[in-house]
This record gives sequence, C-alpha cells and structure tokens, in this order.
Amino acid sequence: MSKLSFLNVETTRRQLLEYSGKVGAGAALLSSLTTLPFSKSVLAKEVAADQESIFKHSACLVNCGSRCALRVRVENDRITQVEPEIPANEDVFGQHQIRPCLRGRSNKFRVYNPDRLKYPMKRVGKRGEGKFKRISWDEATKYIADEIVRIREKYGNESIFYQYATGAYYHTQGRPAWQRLLNLAGGYLQYFNSYSTAQITTATPYTYGLYEGSMFSQVAHSDLVVLFGLNVSETRMSGGGEVEELRRALEKSHARVIVIDPRFTDSAVVEHAEWLPIRPTSDAALVAGLVHTMIKEELLDEKQIDQYAVGFSRASLPSSAKQNASYKDYVMGTGDDGIEKTADWAADITGIPATRITQLAREIATAKAAYICQGWGPQRHGNGEQTARAIQILPIIANQFGRLGTNNGNWPEGVNYKVPYLPTGTNPVQVKIPVYTWTDAIAHPEIITPQTHHLQGAEKLSSGIKMIFNQAGNVLANQHGELNRTRKILEDDTLCETIVVIDNHMTATAKFADILLPETTYLEASDLVGNSYATGSHQYMISMENTITPLWECRSTYDVCVDIARHLGLEKAFTEGRTQAQWVELNYEQVRKERPHLPDFSEVKGTGVVEQFLSPMAEVPVMAEFYDDPKAHPLTTPSGKVEIYSAALQTLQDTWTLPKGDRISAIPEFLTVPDTPWDKKLNKKYPLQLSGFHTKGHAHSTYASVGVLKEAVPNQVWINPIDARERGIANNDMVKVFNDRGTVMIEAKVTHRILPGVAAMPEGAWSVVKNGIDIGGCINSITSHRITPLAKGNPQHTNLVEIKRA
Repeated sequence: MSKLSFLNVETTRRQLLEYSGKVGAGAALLSSLTTLPFSKSVLAKEVAADQESIFKHSACLVNCGSRCALRVRVENDRITQVEPEIPANEDVFGQHQIRPCLRGRSNKFRVYNPDRLKYPMKRVGKRGEGKFKRISWDEATKYIADEIVRIREKYGNESIFYQYATGAYYHTQGRPAWQRLLNLAGGYLQYFNSYSTAQITTATPYTYGLYEGSMFSQVAHSDLVVLFGLNVSETRMSGGGEVEELRRALEKSHARVIVIDPRFTDSAVVEHAEWLPIRPTSDAALVAGLVHTMIKEELLDEKQIDQYAVGFSRASLPSSAKQNASYKDYVMGTGDDGIEKTADWAADITGIPATRITQLAREIATAKAAYICQGWGPQRHGNGEQTARAIQILPIIANQFGRLGTNNGNWPEGVNYKVPYLPTGTNPVQVKIPVYTWTDAIAHPEIITPQTHHLQGAEKLSSGIKMIFNQAGNVLANQHGELNRTRKILEDDTLCETIVVIDNHMTATAKFADILLPETTYLEASDLVGNSYATGSHQYMISMENTITPLWECRSTYDVCVDIARHLGLEKAFTEGRTQAQWVELNYEQVRKERPHLPDFSEVKGTGVVEQFLSPMAEVPVMAEFYDDPKAHPLTTPSGKVEIYSAALQTLQDTWTLPKGDRISAIPEFLTVPDTPWDKKLNKKYPLQLSGFHTKGHAHSTYASVGVLKEAVPNQVWINPIDARERGIANNDMVKVFNDRGTVMIEAKVTHRILPGVAAMPEGAWSVVKNGIDIGGCINSITSHRITPLAKGNPQHTNLVEIKRA
C-alpha cells in the first residue's frame, strides 16, 4: 500500500481517513493539506494508483424467481460497484445478457447497510423488543445444540419446526445445511405448500395431474396473449427472468396482449397491452361469462371438449356425479344455483363491461393461437383454488392448448439447470402441516387434524411447535397474515420456547429471536447455483465467490451448522469429511458427469456464468402429445383427461370439516368469500377491497431496508382518484389503512391505474409498530389469517379496508 507523508508521520490512506475524523472538521484537514509539500493533484494520483480494481463474480439469490449473475468491482477488499456479467456464450445465447435489475445492482448498499447483523446475540429483553447482548460463536452454537437436545427430549422432534423462508437460495449453506443438521439430530416438523403458490399448486393436480405450463417462448407463435394477474415486468423484471423471454417472443409474433388485473401494471405498460380492470377474487366469474358467450354463439366444439375433458357436459360426467353437476349446467343456469352466467351477470361481479366480455370470448375462441396464462396473484385469495382452476379450463374449452403458441392457463414453465444441493438426508419425522398454519401449530395444536387442516402423516400433532429455526426469511413477524395476532403468539415464550433466527439484517422477524446469528450476504458467500424457477427457457449455472472478506463476525451457515453438529456429536456425519468448498466442487463434478464437455472446476471456480443455453423444450407447447392423441398419452389425473369436474374434490367436500360458509366445489365456480364486496355487512363498514402486489423496490421483504431503493420505488398504497376525492386524500398524503385487524400508516399514490373501489399496497415492507399502528407500511398487519378451503393456504389479497388521511 502506498504511504503518504503527513506531518512527519508515515500513514496509510486508511489512517489518513481516521486522522480526518479526529480533526473533526473537514475544513481543518483541507487547511492542513495546503501546507504539505505536494499538490492536491499529486495526492489524487497517488490515491488513485492505490485503488486498482479487480472484478469478482457473485449472484443475486433473492426469491424473485429470476437468477442474476453479478460482476462485482472490488477495491482494497471493498465493493465499489455491482455490474451485469458479460455474456458467456453469445453464439448460443444470442446477445442476451443476464442483466440484474435495480434490486440486484443495489447489493453493495445491502452489504454495507447500517442495519447489518454483525455478531451472534442472545435476547435479554421481552421477546419482540429487539434487545440483545453480544455473545461468542461458541456460546451461541452450544446453546442451540443444548436447546435441540432439551426440546426433543421433553416434547419430541415433532415440536421442532424449520420455518418457510426464501430470502437466500443457496445450494451448500442456508436451508439445505440446516435441514441436513436437523435430520441428523432426529428430524423436525415439516410443512407443505408455500406462501406464493399454495392454492394453485394444490388445485392444479385436480385439473391436470401435473403442474406445468408452456414457456413464454411459445408467444412467438401466438396472435393473442391473455394474462390473468400476471406481471413479470415488476416481479421477474431482470435479464435473468421471464420478462426478457416474453419481450423477445412478442417481438417475433407482434401478438395482441390483454392484461386482466385490478391494477394497470408495468407489464401492461411495457407490452402496450389492453388493460381490463377486474375486481379481486372475481376471475372465475369472468371465465363463466366468457364460456356462456362461447356456448350461446356456438364458438366451441362440445364433442371435442369431451374428447379431452371430464365434466364439461353431462355426457362426460363421472357416474358418481349428480346429473346436472357439469360445468355447462353451471354456466347455463341448469345447475343447483339456477343462475345463468351471462356476460351481464359476469359484468356485475367483475366490473368489466358485458360488451367487452362478449368481445373477449369471441377473440379467444377465434384466435389462431391464444396464449392464456395466470400469475400467482389471482390464486392468493380466499377462493383462490377455484380461480386457478377456472383459468386453467378456459384454454381447454376454447381449444387453445397443445398447439404452437398456446398454453394451458398456468404460469409459464421454467427449466432449471439442476445444480445439486447439499444432501439433506431423510427426515425421520414424516408429519407435515400446511405452511400457513404454523401459528395454529404453536397456539392451538389440538385443532389441527387431517379433516380440518389437511394434516399429513398423523391423526393429530403430538405437541405444539416449541422451537423454530428461521433462516433468511421474514415470515415470523412480517410476511404472515394478521400480524397483531401473530406477534402476540410469538411474544409468549411459554408457547414456542426457543426461536433461532439467521439473517443479514435486523428485520422485523429478527427482533423476535432468542438467538440471533449473522450470516454472510450473497456477495460474501461462495457457492455453485443454477438458474431459478422463473427463468423460462434460459438455463445456466453460476460459480460465485466471496467478493470481499466477510464483515465483522458473519459466517456461512454451513460452518455454523458444523459447530452445532460438533456439540451434538454429529460433526463427522454432517461434514462427511468435507468443507463447504469441497461440497461445492463435488456438486460441480456431479454436473460434469451429465455434461462431460465442461472444463475442470479449477478453471471455472468463481468465474460467474459457467454455461448457459436455451432449453430444447422452448419450442414444445404444454400437453402437445395429449392434444395429438389423448388415449395414447393420457394425463396423470384419475380419468387420464382434464378434469373440469373432479370427483376427488367432491369427496373432500363430503368428508372434510370446513368452517361455516366454506365449500370445495367439484367444478371451478365463482365462490363468494368473507372480506369481499359480497360480504355486504362488512363491506358497508369497510368499502374498499385491498389487494397486495409485488413492487420493484424489493423482493418480498429482501432489499426493503435499502435506502436508494426506497427512494426509487416508494412504498405507497394505490387509490383511485374517485375514492381519494371522497376521502379528501391527495397524492403523497400520509394515510391510515385499517380494518378490524389493525391499522397501517403509509403514503398514498392517487392514480387512475387502479380500479375504483379497490386499493393496492406493496407487500414486503418491514413492520414497525408504534402505539398500535404499523408505521412501517406492512400490509400484513391488516391481512386475513382465514385459511382457504382446499389448500389451507393464505388469502392475503382478500381484505376489506377503509382509508383515511393520517
């Protein structure tokens, strides 16, 4: 390091900065510099010479569904810039660059954020107060090991829960490391479903058997694209996401795009789409209205539908069904409710004009190749399972599936490169709860049964949750529904006795930890990762390295788990004699067995994108073989066909214990649920429907504390000018959004880009409660915890609220 002569003291640049702080006033230092025997320009040259940049390679591992490689400029072990990677193989991949979005490029600020966790800590105050004392790593890991032993001996391993979390998709640390450790220690209570997709992933097998869809590359062959609540321009907006695949496909086909959404999203703006504003929870009513028009105007072929599907007509119903239980009976009013689902009926529910519904039905039925797709927002409602299934059956009824340019109504398919993970082993505990019911499993485990909550692997829980491991996630006190209720459950440490949180920052969840551990950020970690679940046909592998020395006492969770395993006498079984770096190399060699053309690991270690290519599945529409010959290539449903009527769902309706008013319908009906405008009494008190949405400023709650992103993408509740004017609300006013569950204070965005009667608030803002009000702007302080009938999933977009100026 070069040295500067400063007042007869040999000093480094770092020491010079320290001296400047001791002087106190910058002017004093500048005054001193003028007396030195060299000019400012000479000083600048010497400092610049000392700051030679090197580039290292990392990745953004956040849960946006994309996966972006990062080229990190480093000077003197400090990150100065985050840039896109240079395309690794332009010949194969075209000119496509896996460009990080503004979130990925802000990783420098995330690393150096003032709320970084620096040392292992132990709670000293009331749980949730956020009061901790610093402890050593040995003390922390031994305490965790002792608690695992105490809890399992007193309550059994079923009382230990590994919490759902998606903040860091590592392969050899993080989630797989903790799960490997807990499995070796006797196992833990498992969960099924996710906060993102519980309803659609549970409902889809009853329609199609497997969850799959056509890639966005199929849009290159389409003339019409209909997107139900799908907004890739904000959720998958990077070069590593599906937005790029959709954009390129539309450049080829110039297909007409229609976006059906309560908000005029950036996807509608970017794709020059027609926006059809729709009331939340009403998509199934729109589908019924569309099908009614197709039937009345003879735009569909009933015989052909029966060839591929069960339950559209009476002739195709299973023998166990009632005679008038078909979907056609439901639509035409000859079903049990006796209501004809005309375009006018659908218009009254959805808010879309009847004339436009009729026109859309004609457009879909007569399109050469219509690509019909849904995002995950429409299913994250109280009737989300029915919404998902309704959109899924629309392409089947309209004969817009199985051919080039079509889809089956699902989210587009993504093909992963399949980089191995650290092996987690077998969990001795086979009991599973729906992921959204963990608070009930803490406070009221006795109510959870197979008939009430779809408990799997047991007839009842042997114990409530007594210990939680929460790694790289903010679910505990931020992303769960009805947070006021959730916080009260967590504050009582006689219920769940031990909470271990592992994270990078002091999140809302971190404040509820008993033991709080600092993990390395993405840019401080080494790993080998693949492309994520929503990168479409783009397949690639990234070798990432720690771009700087991990700050303070932050460590990889692989090494943390090794220490805990040592205290438990399991170190040899956990490591199998390997360091994390050796597991990474082993994983690469496993990939290389399938792809022997890859170079030796020593040549690619820490080089960023190792290989990338387009999936050969890009040109194959979903269900193509089934479309060509349904008998030779049946689906995995009980009938081998698309099940518009599901006998299995009817059995669940007849055998499960459901809350009053809930119903599991055998066909995808429009069902009214609580906290919607059809809940007339509550709607009078709270007249606005509130829906959540993903914002470009953060992915769930990751990046939500980064200052530059807060400025770029403010956290605001969207409200239509008509509703705002009635309440005396102007743009950028601070407002209170409230219902019986709580109150959130947030800035208002008054805009025509939201349907009247509907408000929309970004999810993921960190909850900060003061005097009973969430001043952090976290939507989950006012969302519902009422689980959905089939998936037992989260209806967090289904809320009625009122909004007033603060």
